[in-house]
Amino acid sequence: MALDGVYLSLLRKEMASLIGARVDKIHQPSRDNLIISFRTLSEGTKKVLLSANAGTARVHLSHSELENPKTPPMFCMLLRKHLGSAKLIDIRQDGFERILNFDFEATDEFGDRVTLTLTAEIMGRCSNVVLVNQDGRVIDSIKRVSEDMSSVRLVLPGIAYSLPPRDERMSLFEIDKTALELGMRSSSQKDPSKTLVKIIEGISPVFAREAVFYALRGGEKPASEFSDDEMGRLLFYLNNTASDIEAGRNKYVILKDKSGLMKDFCFVDIHQYGNLMISREYDSPSELLDSFYRERDTALQTRQRAQDLFKLVMSLSERTERRVAAQKLELKDCENRDELRIKGDLIMANLYRIEKGDGSAVLENFYDENCPEVTISLDRRLTPAQNAQQYYREYRKADTADRKLRELIASGESEIKYLESVFDSLSRASSEGELAEIKAELASEGYVRLARSKGKASKPLPPIEYRSSDGFRIQVGRNNRQNDQLTLKTAEKTDIWLHTKDFTGSHVIISAHGGDVPERTIEEAALIAAYNSSARNSSLVPVDYTLVRYVKKPSGGKPGMVIFTNQKTLYVTPDEETVEALKSDRK
Repeated sequence: MALDGVYLSLLRKEMASLIGARVDKIHQPSRDNLIISFRTLSEGTKKVLLSANAGTARVHLSHSELENPKTPPMFCMLLRKHLGSAKLIDIRQDGFERILNFDFEATDEFGDRVTLTLTAEIMGRCSNVVLVNQDGRVIDSIKRVSEDMSSVRLVLPGIAYSLPPRDERMSLFEIDKTALELGMRSSSQKDPSKTLVKIIEGISPVFAREAVFYALRGGEKPASEFSDDEMGRLLFYLNNTASDIEAGRNKYVILKDKSGLMKDFCFVDIHQYGNLMISREYDSPSELLDSFYRERDTALQTRQRAQDLFKLVMSLSERTERRVAAQKLELKDCENRDELRIKGDLIMANLYRIEKGDGSAVLENFYDENCPEVTISLDRRLTPAQNAQQYYREYRKADTADRKLRELIASGESEIKYLESVFDSLSRASSEGELAEIKAELASEGYVRLARSKGKASKPLPPIEYRSSDGFRIQVGRNNRQNDQLTLKTAEKTDIWLHTKDFTGSHVIISAHGGDVPERTIEEAALIAAYNSSARNSSLVPVDYTLVRYVKKPSGGKPGMVIFTNQKTLYVTPDEETVEALKSDRK
């Protein structure tokens, strides 16, 4: 994943509307991130985010609201001093280098007008934001680079600003056919996309792979073995992409995996992953980056904070599984308990034949129609009647153990299913509020302790809401307690209840308002139920549905556990694009 030079040129074009605007506010929410607000005459206030973070380096227009520290960092104070109310006069990019230069007309401490340049270097772990004066000297940078850090290029206050080393490469918009063929066929690289990145300036690996995918029609071969036809297709794809970008026909696409995790983005459609990735298109390059990093960061932060809960649930589940397995072994030992009772009966029926002090007795088993002889061990210290009572006591003990073990095993298996449902809810949690509700649910079941919090308790999140193509409201529980609330208290008896069969997942309710629900709405709700379950990445998922009146809570059932009757079953394959399109907030 990389913000390449071509994409940066598209961002520069989009931000060109800011030229002539004045700096309104400057904030530094974190060590590597800056936000500069501009006052424009026609579009109000616009914010530009500049990040020098190694993993998320970027620069773009942003609508994100980031929390600022109580005390502004030193670099932020320096920018406020030099760029406060400064006028943006130009945004420059040298070729397709991953560097944007923001030129400002400012006033120095003597009242003289000066030109200052804020340079955003988007280069992975070497990313930086540098303020340069009109003499080309560094005023300061968000990251100071000393000799201890780099022997190639220093970035320190007072020294002359120098550009990073640059390789000579051709532009995507000025492809030379002969040079392209020579570069590809003389390459020793096995991966032709890596060769393409070295030949053409400012393209990312994902774009290079897409170009090769188009040229080879999904095949694989080294760059040196490209045929004339394949080279022609590669040249056509590159030239066609350049024409689309110049004409504004290109697309801005995000790639997500099946679990919903953001993976990559590009300025063209990506087909190389087939059905392994889901793509979403955006209207502008800044809107894409704003959404990509906001969603990715939120998802990563939520997952990191959910790790403790994941570990707890996994540990509880494994412990319960081990306990149930041990109880099943004990239950197996109780299977032959009837033999103990029979031995007691045989001894009692033959008391006259047995003497105290006998170590064993050979008796006919009259419970078997063939009356075979059986040898019964005896305790020499006990009388025959006492030996019989000993066998009865062992039988009763085994019988009681059998009954208790069956209850414990049923309870343990129910607990395992419950913990699986909690794990599923955790895997789909996308916010701090959802994590807090799941933790509260675990606390109510005695699995964790909640620390006492000061102030008002946060308001519970509402169910996830969708709207079917026929206009019917569809609600989805976020966790087990919300599933119970939605199904058993909120829903009307004539509403339709859906849940994946044999998979953990959310309860889904179609609000019927006493009327008939079209088949299409039920199918869409089934898709939603399958998507909001542990079967999200499966195909032909069975989904049961019935009226809410047929759904009951079993006595002593765990949160989210219900029993139901009169159900029908649909088989659906979850599709994120279809489900997302049905979300109410998108309509």
